[in-house]
Amino acid sequence: MHPQPAFREVEPQALLAHLAQHPFATLAAAPNGSLLVAHAPLVIRRLGRGLALDFHLSRGNALAAAIAEGFRAVAVSLAAEAYVSPDWYVSADQVPSWNYISVEAEGPVAALDETGLETLLDDLSAQEEARLAPKPPWTRAKMSVGRFEAMTPAIVGARMTVERLEGTTKLSQNKDAADRAGVIAALGDHPIADRMRRL
Repeated sequence: MHPQPAFREVEPQALLAHLAQHPFATLAAAPNGSLLVAHAPLVIRRLGRGLALDFHLSRGNALAAAIAEGFRAVAVSLAAEAYVSPDWYVSADQVPSWNYISVEAEGPVAALDETGLETLLDDLSAQEEARLAPKPPWTRAKMSVGRFEAMTPAIVGARMTVERLEGTTKLSQNKDAADRAGVIAALGDHPIADRMRRL
């Protein structure tokens, strides 16, 4: 996360809203001492007093082989991002920067059993199909009998138990109002400009 406190986001509802809106994450882990990275869509699980993130990977993914033994990982969800030119500031003697919004989750990862994987896939499909409304949602009931079951051995399901959840919302908060206005004007209809206006 960005070290400057002005950019730190720790409010749970804001962090969870970000993950719900941007569920495709980069996972990084070092099982057996080798750093590995994978990309996967997430489903948020609220479990009792805790939080978990369920995901799946192709069995051919290097991280998938380590899921059975378990490992610690960091999942990063990056939303909008934009380069910020010093020319956009009113103030002189500035340097280039980058505005962005991201969330990090960290915790141990363990395998889901077959039932857990099936539930994850159904929930993930429902989650993403809902974004396509009013299109009638796709479900695996539309597949030929036995086809879903024939395909699932090619993937592995996993759950990260979240022990740390925090974010970075870096939107030029460290600049004065005139400099921020210059960045917003230059970015125009970019999603970062929209978030800066709302901030």
